[in-house]
Amino acid sequence: MIRVLVTDDEPLIRAGIRMILTSADDIDVVAEAGNGREAVELARAQQVDVALLDIQMPVMDGLAALAELRRTVPGTRVLILTTFGAQQNVLRALTEGSAGFLLKDSAPAELIRAVRAAAAGEAYLSPGATRHVVDSLASGRTARADQARRRLESLTGRELEVLALLGEGLSNATAGRRLHMSEATVKTYVSRILAKLDCENRVQAALLARDAGLGG
Repeated sequence: MIRVLVTDDEPLIRAGIRMILTSADDIDVVAEAGNGREAVELARAQQVDVALLDIQMPVMDGLAALAELRRTVPGTRVLILTTFGAQQNVLRALTEGSAGFLLKDSAPAELIRAVRAAAAGEAYLSPGATRHVVDSLASGRTARADQARRRLESLTGRELEVLALLGEGLSNATAGRRLHMSEATVKTYVSRILAKLDCENRVQAALLARDAGLGG
């Protein structure tokens, strides 16, 4: 059973997320929080697997709570809830170790998929927003491109191919079909890539790929 903490300062939103998640037979919402400080305390006490955090909250915002959770309960995976107007916050969340993000108006099935992916140790980017967010970072990419390309020098040709597809936001299964590999083989490549690049998750690797100019 996946133990989940839902954090949002609006009770109606929390109630809606709880209703969606508890409809899945493998997910249990064990706690709710109305601010980041409360979320950190509950995550510690309840030993949650996945914490959903809104960014804009009183007392302690979602980004500060993310940093505190990564420091004190690193085993808890954090998904950030956001809107299209918060790209800079999303970038900071991803680079600081969030398992990904989804939009508040995501479909119920997508919310469940995201929680399952996070619990499984994978990163999740809302499909409807992946390219939007990554492309929005283009304005500052030139200064980072050389550094990103140097980091990628340690990868083999096949690893670069896999990384390029991560940069497009593809899942392991879809990348496997594109490269005529099994999903398990792609997963092995992804693990190797993350280790070589010293990236905490596939989202960080995808951003690095885009900085280096890999993919579309």
